[in-house]
Amino acid sequence: MTTMSKKNDTYYKHQPVLLHESVEYLITDPSGIYIDATLGGGGHSQELLSQLNKDAQLIGIDQDDEALHAANSRIGTDARFSSIKGNFGYLSRLISPELHGEVSGILLDLGVSTHQITEADRGFTFQKEGPLDMRMSNLRGVTAYQVVNDYSYEDLRDVIYHYGEERLSREIASEIIDRRPVETTTELRKAVESVVHGKHQIKSIARVFQGIRIEVNRELDMLREVLNQSLDLLHAGGRIVAISYHSLEDRIVKRFFKAGNHEGKIEKDFYGNPLNPIEEISGGIIRPTEKEIEQNPAARSAKMRVAEIIEHQEV
Repeated sequence: MTTMSKKNDTYYKHQPVLLHESVEYLITDPSGIYIDATLGGGGHSQELLSQLNKDAQLIGIDQDDEALHAANSRIGTDARFSSIKGNFGYLSRLISPELHGEVSGILLDLGVSTHQITEADRGFTFQKEGPLDMRMSNLRGVTAYQVVNDYSYEDLRDVIYHYGEERLSREIASEIIDRRPVETTTELRKAVESVVHGKHQIKSIARVFQGIRIEVNRELDMLREVLNQSLDLLHAGGRIVAISYHSLEDRIVKRFFKAGNHEGKIEKDFYGNPLNPIEEISGGIIRPTEKEIEQNPAARSAKMRVAEIIEHQEV
């Protein structure tokens, strides 16, 4: 999650989260093929290129046109770099078949960018009035307006509870339905404020917005997909670096890094030997330093995990 602004030069002034840690863990072969699956403003990619050899290859993926434009402007005409528009949940389709099984590293910097949050007309923020959109890309059809105004009570309640982790999901869903049509981010915020009072009000508003945003962009489904597909794209010894920003994302990453599946259950062969295709090598969560958090408050909730593809010996 890179801090951004409308002006491309502002991308240069903000450090991507866990920049040096992520690049250090990701690069195992300076001449390898790497994928920055969440290109954003290109901060991580720029650092990767500074550490890679002249014969390396780096592919940047992003579904946001503004991010792609900023990243390409930032990186320039480096022959080692190419960018593709798309959602990382379709990574296997976006990456040329001849590269499958040849990739040395995949970087996932999850969540919504500060640029998207601060642009009122994108509809992500409750701090400014804007349309209920929340789409990270024009590739997606469903908007926050449709979730808020068209979903049944049960579906809306479940989105707020499961994706927003908001305990007052029932009351908030009922209030939203009573106020339909809810046209703007301000109107949605007021609906939540009428239910939740006291010191936790802002956190509840943020949770509701998070839940709806995750639903609109199918963020958790796409995360599961890219993790599955990474097993096909990476060669033995290749790595995935995943930076998450809330417990829902981190839980998915943790389970997958444990076993190579989303149940977190390690499969075994006839002799009882583990068959997991991947193992976490970061020793748990890596967090930003206090200095980084002080310089970039957006890093406060970041959690990084690193896993490596296992090369199993033939029996």
